[in-house]
Amino acid sequence: MLYLEDFTPGRVLPLASCTLDAAAIIEFASEFDPQPMHLDEEAGKASILGGLAASGWHTASLFMRMMYDGWLANSSSEGSPGIEFMKWKKPVIAGDTLCGQSTVIEARPLRSRPGIGLVKFLHEVTNQNGDVVMRGENPIMFRARSVENATMAGDPA
Repeated sequence: MLYLEDFTPGRVLPLASCTLDAAAIIEFASEFDPQPMHLDEEAGKASILGGLAASGWHTASLFMRMMYDGWLANSSSEGSPGIEFMKWKKPVIAGDTLCGQSTVIEARPLRSRPGIGLVKFLHEVTNQNGDVVMRGENPIMFRARSVENATMAGDPA
């Protein structure tokens, strides 16, 4: 189990991998983002995306599952207050296999919530060619092993 104390700056945590097929892209797009390039192979090829492409929101959803399966499920996560940024860098095309990593940028205890700390991550999702397809940054709250551990360093905020 990963606790606040385990998230030291520079630590890299692997995301699980997944391969995206056309049916999954179309299913997600049909419900949440029914733009032609996400629903039809020919429309995707005719677009600047170059093929049937996953919606950026689909990629973000896949990332969340990849993070959960990769390391978050084995942590003391208490959720996240939001996302600082998310960028879709390259299209995710049917047949792509995604993987990636989460890197700890900083970690600090929260004075306002004894026993809880905030860890800021840089996340990168890559395709099978090593191209970054999505990059994002966000804080996640984690329980500490003990309240004393979470308050020793103090919290200026």
